[in-house]
Amino acid sequence: MRGDGGGATAFACIALAGLICLTVLVGQVGAVVVARHRAQAAADLGALAAAGLLVEGAEAGCAEAGVVAGRMGVGVRRCVVQQWDVVVGVEANVSFGVFGVRTVVASARAGPVDESG
Repeated sequence: MRGDGGGATAFACIALAGLICLTVLVGQVGAVVVARHRAQAAADLGALAAAGLLVEGAEAGCAEAGVVAGRMGVGVRRCVVQQWDVVVGVEANVSFGVFGVRTVVASARAGPVDESG
């Protein structure tokens, strides 16, 4: 007759390893979500900065958007000026642990308020 001594210990070790893996996965997903929010904030601030300098020209506005985005650790993918509207798109790379590096993107628009509606 075999004894089943130590079975609870083996089960506890396996359950603990599973919980550790789940915790690491949740932490990695959280890091990606934070990076996405940071990229969106950089796009918002970059678009506002660019719109604020449009009186000096589209190049000056887009250059300021690049400066603001760079300070927040992201790069500007595009900066499009149409009349007084500015659309800024940014991207940032984020490490996703064993799953490699992912790119998060965000865009924002800034310009005058349309009061016709």
